[in-house]
Amino acid sequence: MKYKRILLKLSGESLMGEKQFGIDNKRINSYARQIKEIKALGIEIAIVIGGGNIFRGVQAEEGGMDRTHGDYMGMLATMINSMALQSALESNGVMTRLQSAIEMKEIAEPFVRRKAVRHLEKGRVVIFGAGTGNPFFTTDSAASLRAIEINADVILKGTRVDGIYTADPEKDKNATKYDHITFDSVYSKGLNVMDLTAFTLCKENNLPIIVFNMDTPGNLLKLLKGEKIGTLVSN
Repeated sequence: MKYKRILLKLSGESLMGEKQFGIDNKRINSYARQIKEIKALGIEIAIVIGGGNIFRGVQAEEGGMDRTHGDYMGMLATMINSMALQSALESNGVMTRLQSAIEMKEIAEPFVRRKAVRHLEKGRVVIFGAGTGNPFFTTDSAASLRAIEINADVILKGTRVDGIYTADPEKDKNATKYDHITFDSVYSKGLNVMDLTAFTLCKENNLPIIVFNMDTPGNLLKLLKGEKIGTLVSN
């Protein structure tokens, strides 16, 4: 197996499925089943999930709310999604631990790096909630930071498109997909993969990112079995 320990980054928006808001149970159960499939391969799995299906700090700022206040509300939204995913995984027989960057001892462990690594070694899926615990940092940044802290081999960024394209494939029919692209090329071409803080963290720590379509069941398993799914970003 090419990757022994992965960090899976899921967007909050993708949890909406066919809905306009909130969590689609079909979608979250599909994700849980896919994660269970790769767990059976013996891969150690950590997960970071966004909160955009419930609340986004940036949108709050646009409405006149203090950005710091809005970002903390966004962190709480990620905890709701993390708990929903934890419940879906456990109902599919997958042992999980939820760690939060903000103390919420009734519902989650505090984030402790050594403890997280120990859980992974024991075969538990670890979900990291509440972002980095700091305003002005996205969940992409949280995913990059946690992946580096736990020595993950790769970040798998699950999206609704099947990789990185020369232009937005939903707007430009002539856009072509990259199978592999370097961090420097992403910078120079101005492609949108992650926010720059997250992206720079990965580049500086030589942590590859694979962008793929998580909404197609089976893609995650194929990717980890070595099939060419999505776009690999590396140095």
